Amino acid sequence: MSAVPASNHPAGRSAPQPEGPLQLRAVIEWLARDGVISPTEAQRTIDRCAQAESRQHPLVRLASVAMTRESDGKPLDLEALTQWLASRAGLAYLRVDPLKVDVGKVADTMSAAYAERHKVLPVQVTASEVVVATAEPFLTDWIAEVQRQSRRSVRRVVANPTDIQRYTAEFFALAKSVRAAQKAGGGNTAASFEQLVELGKNNKQLDANDQSVVQVVDWLWQYAFDQRASDIHLEPRREQGVIRFRIDGVLHPAYQMPLGVMSAMVARIKLLGRMDVVEKRRPLDGRIKTRNQRGDEVEMRLSTLPTAFGEKMVMRIFDPDTAVKDLDALGFPPHDAQRWQALVKRPHGIILVTGPTGSGKSTTLYSTLKRVATEEVNVSTVEDPIEMIEPAFNQTQVQPQLDFGFTEGLRALMRQDPDIIMVGEVRDLDTAEMAVQAALTGHLVFSTLHTNDAPSATTRLMELGVPAYLINATLLGVLAQRLVRTLCPLCKQPDESVTREQLGEVVAPWKITGNVSAYRPVGCVDCRMTGFRGRMGLYELLTVSEAFKGLLNKAPSIDALRRQGMADGMRPLRLAGVLRVAEGLTTLDEVLSATPPLD
Repeated sequence: MSAVPASNHPAGRSAPQPEGPLQLRAVIEWLARDGVISPTEAQRTIDRCAQAESRQHPLVRLASVAMTRESDGKPLDLEALTQWLASRAGLAYLRVDPLKVDVGKVADTMSAAYAERHKVLPVQVTASEVVVATAEPFLTDWIAEVQRQSRRSVRRVVANPTDIQRYTAEFFALAKSVRAAQKAGGGNTAASFEQLVELGKNNKQLDANDQSVVQVVDWLWQYAFDQRASDIHLEPRREQGVIRFRIDGVLHPAYQMPLGVMSAMVARIKLLGRMDVVEKRRPLDGRIKTRNQRGDEVEMRLSTLPTAFGEKMVMRIFDPDTAVKDLDALGFPPHDAQRWQALVKRPHGIILVTGPTGSGKSTTLYSTLKRVATEEVNVSTVEDPIEMIEPAFNQTQVQPQLDFGFTEGLRALMRQDPDIIMVGEVRDLDTAEMAVQAALTGHLVFSTLHTNDAPSATTRLMELGVPAYLINATLLGVLAQRLVRTLCPLCKQPDESVTREQLGEVVAPWKITGNVSAYRPVGCVDCRMTGFRGRMGLYELLTVSEAFKGLLNKAPSIDALRRQGMADGMRPLRLAGVLRVAEGLTTLDEVLSATPPLD
């Protein structure tokens, strides 16, 4: 979270500052005087707003009437109005990023009632300073009292009134729940390898169903959904617990918890996930289905792991829209989308998706299977674990403790009259042989494999012990993929330093033709100053042709296989990424870090 300095606005520098709360008519007149809106627009807005009384903040009300900026005719939304107000008041503008607010510290600065009464929100506390957000920059009677109570200087920033109202309620409610949970737990910490014997301390355990713990867990989930997190990490450390969110592939610290509270949170989540709450010595898996703020069902996969300082938990959040994304939304270029659609319409054979953990393989498979799972076909899966529950599939979870692995699951599925089978992963020869057998008997089989690129999947199958003639008889194609961050569309700027010649050198001997519209990350409040927002897939699709089969003998050359794959239409991962750079969707650094080099 960073504050944007006030611009050199004449009003912010030299005009006498008013005092007291903002008045609607005065704000409209200031907008006209500053040239933000025309006099005609100002009069229209005054006439329109005079028709009804409202207790809304003036900026909120003006944002709802859709005023247009005189310079470019664009509508003035709440953020634009807030930035203008900050400039006029001579203060920095701030977009509140809850991931960068230490809720415990700011809640100790003032009470919730005081913050609500003065419509202010502490957002940062240092040894010498308290940064306070306000949407009423000309109300200053609270400053001296906060400085006296906190023994720190106060620096004001301007934030939009809706955010201040929302986060005031959330931050103080969260801090209250955490304090209540800590008090109920008597300061008890979870057992760790460095547990100290502290005499005279209360050993009362915090109950997983304690109301304050329930509230903190509910906040955690809604907070993670709101921040577009894909994973939630609850990590016990020596002195305290740390909560981190993975957003666009990068971990961000979100909150710090007393260890006793975090232990109770983990117990609460295990209880909801129907996991063994008492068992803390071995890893456990579970799943929870809940709803986000929009009312959409969200599925979370739970995993615990015993660590030196207690039980660590990771919750993987599955986007409710994942299974209905089209190929364009997944990042498939038209060239590969057409070839992939033709491949998955084949009646039988094996289609593999390869890539490292977290590269989007499951998303691609689920999205593809969702489209082929019509009423006329039986789609069955064997997974470890089941990633997302999908009503259109018949999904089976492997259970190694019952000697029910992928091989046994596939063998059982063969007696279930399937048309399309998805095997979570080909890990060993037995599973590979069963997948080949299923393909030979007229089934379309999807699975995943861990290889660096698409051609390597064939040699990997041979390393497992599958004969080349069986690979030739069953393998239809291999899709290798990676995920890269996409540039924030609101703040990205053209990058003249990236040229067609430079991109051509990266992917030589391939040629880059056409216009190159490369952009660089800048950073804004919407992307948390990272310059990136969201991720997209890069794909390398190998289709097995007759010429390719001719090269797949007992000791195939991977270079020869790769050259033949490219002759058949395969674009290497790095080339796919560079083409996305030329389109202005990502950066060259992102592509180079995510894709293997071209030999």
